[in-house]
Amino acid sequence: MNQSVTAALLGLVEGITEFLPVSSTGHLIVAADLLKFRDSGGTFEIVIQLGAVLAVIAYYWRDLLTQARALSVDRDVRQLWLGVALAFLPAAVLGFLFSSLITRYLFSPVVVAISLIVGGMVLWVIEGRPVAATTHGLTQVSPRQALLVGCAQCLALVPGVSRSASSIIGGLLTGLDRPTATAFSFYLSIPTLGAATLYALVKGRGVLGTAQLGPLTVGLAVSFITALLAVGWLLRYVSRHTFRGFAVYRVVVGLAILGWALWR
Repeated sequence: MNQSVTAALLGLVEGITEFLPVSSTGHLIVAADLLKFRDSGGTFEIVIQLGAVLAVIAYYWRDLLTQARALSVDRDVRQLWLGVALAFLPAAVLGFLFSSLITRYLFSPVVVAISLIVGGMVLWVIEGRPVAATTHGLTQVSPRQALLVGCAQCLALVPGVSRSASSIIGGLLTGLDRPTATAFSFYLSIPTLGAATLYALVKGRGVLGTAQLGPLTVGLAVSFITALLAVGWLLRYVSRHTFRGFAVYRVVVGLAILGWALWR
């Protein structure tokens, strides 16, 4: 298959799944395996997430611009971004220390399948026993809540767990209401995915050749467009539904991937 077509398909997978609680990295690993796409060190799979980061910035650009202008005078805005910074730190530190080991030993369809199944079961149980929401709005997220969300996000270093799922569930468990937990997860994706992309580019500068720049650009463009659509859809969805549908999806897809990986 043409490399640009393959990159577009991977970009489509990334854009659709990045902000849903189903693990974009896990879906990319499986999709790349199915498409027989060889990505040395997982660099392409990580860098393509930049499209999703740009989608969040594009979706929230008015809010982000207003917040940037008010950062020096608005205490609530400072608290929001202090919270984002605190939530970013745990996964950043662990990712920096263990990224090579994670890529080497955990980037496999079997690990993804098991993580999807276990994560789906956890999501189902948590949705069945909801914690009473005490925080309504991004500027009300406390530093303690933000740090706990950041610790929960560390689970997403395992492919298949889902950064979106772990951070949203972490937010729900600390008392954030569903829209706030989801929006905070989106904001947290900016430094988290941005730093991961930058680190992957620096680390893989000798791996990504000029021949891959074209397909990578295609993948980024498709990822950006589909992620932009997914962000708006998910925000509307969580205002009226729980995440139990995603829990069922994770278990079903995880079982299918596990069966395929073990019997192929």
